[in-house]
Amino acid sequence: MDLLSPDWFLRARLKFRHLQLFVALDDCRNLHRAAERLGMSQPAASKLLGDIERLLGVPLFERHSRGVTPNWYGESLIRHAHSMLDALNQASEEINALNEGNAGTVSIGTVQAPAVTLIASAVEQVHRESPNLKVNIDVDVSGKLVPRLRNGELDFAIARIPLGTPASDFVFEEIGEEKLCFVCRAGHPLARSRAAALEEMRHYPWVLQPPGTLMRQRVEHLFLHHRIAMPARVINTPDIYMSLAMIDKSEAVTVTTREVADLLCAQPRFYRLPTADALSVQPYGLISLRERRLSPGAAKLMSTLHRLIREQRTLTTRAPA
Repeated sequence: MDLLSPDWFLRARLKFRHLQLFVALDDCRNLHRAAERLGMSQPAASKLLGDIERLLGVPLFERHSRGVTPNWYGESLIRHAHSMLDALNQASEEINALNEGNAGTVSIGTVQAPAVTLIASAVEQVHRESPNLKVNIDVDVSGKLVPRLRNGELDFAIARIPLGTPASDFVFEEIGEEKLCFVCRAGHPLARSRAAALEEMRHYPWVLQPPGTLMRQRVEHLFLHHRIAMPARVINTPDIYMSLAMIDKSEAVTVTTREVADLLCAQPRFYRLPTADALSVQPYGLISLRERRLSPGAAKLMSTLHRLIREQRTLTTRAPA
């Protein structure tokens, strides 16, 4: 295969229809159903796909009796097609918002702790100047947020760059570690302890993030460090609300970030267990794509986050040891 020139899409006369076809084939994995979705005949869809494959000099999909499956080349084009279509949709939303006197839409992804403190503060401050800015906030783990950032679904994220992901694609500003703690219901027998020991805690049910997640690994390493067996009864869920429901209705113990615990335990319903062990996970940060230009609303919110991060860092530096 010859190397493609930077303007290959101009020579190929790449059309909006091509992008729609790539996305439809990704969803349907069948040329006939993809053509039906786009309101065109199967021969026309087949010709559209064949024209691009001939120009590129490589097949994009593996054909088989059940339909089609994208190969590596096809996966690459599908990812960029999603990104371009999402960008065009966001452009229409921004133009409509500006015409209506609003400030557009910003989509943010975040791991749990910043959603409770940092992002809430930033959004509140930005809304003083831009009350009509629409902000979408998705809370998830880094491994799911960063691919969505790369695909254009998110403007930026507060997360960690997962192992195996090229860090050179991103601009990363470190914020800090997530401090973790143990939480149970306020009437739990452990709530009477001045310092709950792991050996005592392990005899109760636990609600933890699924195996392989960063928070779960940190808890497992803590038990391993103290040479204590993991609790025998563990319910696995990534959902903080399910974790809270379980500990509220049972003798279960869960692990959450310190920021979430401080918010919850201000109410008498839950209790943060005091322990001798310091527990945290690796630092997270503010992540944006290096080559993507942000909308005015997203740029304003990111600028506010940068300022809050610097203020937080200054306060941490000045705090007594």
